[in-house]
Amino acid sequence: MKERIRRVVSDLEIDDVGFAAAPDYRSPLSPPLETIFPGVRSIIVLAYKELDSCDSPDLHIAMNGRMDLMEFSRSCNYKLARHLERDFGARVMTVPVSYPMAQIEETKGAVGQVSLRHAAAAAGLGAFGSNNLVVHPRFGCRTVFTAILTDLEIPSDPPVAENPCTACGLCVQGCPGKALNEPGRTDLMKCVKNIMPYGLNGAVRFWSKYGEVPAAERKAMLRDPNFWRLYQAGHIGPQYFCFTCMNVCPVGRKATA
Repeated sequence: MKERIRRVVSDLEIDDVGFAAAPDYRSPLSPPLETIFPGVRSIIVLAYKELDSCDSPDLHIAMNGRMDLMEFSRSCNYKLARHLERDFGARVMTVPVSYPMAQIEETKGAVGQVSLRHAAAAAGLGAFGSNNLVVHPRFGCRTVFTAILTDLEIPSDPPVAENPCTACGLCVQGCPGKALNEPGRTDLMKCVKNIMPYGLNGAVRFWSKYGEVPAAERKAMLRDPNFWRLYQAGHIGPQYFCFTCMNVCPVGRKATA
């Protein structure tokens, strides 16, 4: 069964695939898989290599590269799920790269229903690096994952023999928010402040100030580039303005930042 699925994955031009039995997946924050999919037995995890767009000093080009990949990965995820349903008679549920996800105070809107990082590690596609991203043996941490939950009985792939992370410390030293200073943990608020300045927190700060200042200052605020960026983010979704921890990682490529 695995080889048949791998052939479909290859035809879809997905870069890699791994398999994890549901009991081998463990996430410290995401809800149990059974609460999402009663009867789930396996997770099929798909890996996609980032283009060099994320190297661009123009962060709009960098983010466009990520959005292209997210759109491509959604399509591939759905096509493979349809194939499993049709050819194997499987029940399937797709897990995309990112949004929508639960937006609640307890998780700060940053905990997915399925942790794709933990799923990827369980499926033998890599191991956690110093930047708390999963480092793929060939592509490094410039890798995006999607997953398919299924009731098919598929055994887990073996874990990576050796952690691809070299522990060079470049990601920790280079993080502009100092969010990686504590080993094994990402300070979420420090990270989000840098990576998504025009996300929810940015919008709350802007509109809170807007409601408190005189009319003349409000007019000026609406002409400010900060408002235009918030307006754009409100239409296209969250945008990342930091790719440092990916770009400095030497695994699978030469560091560029």
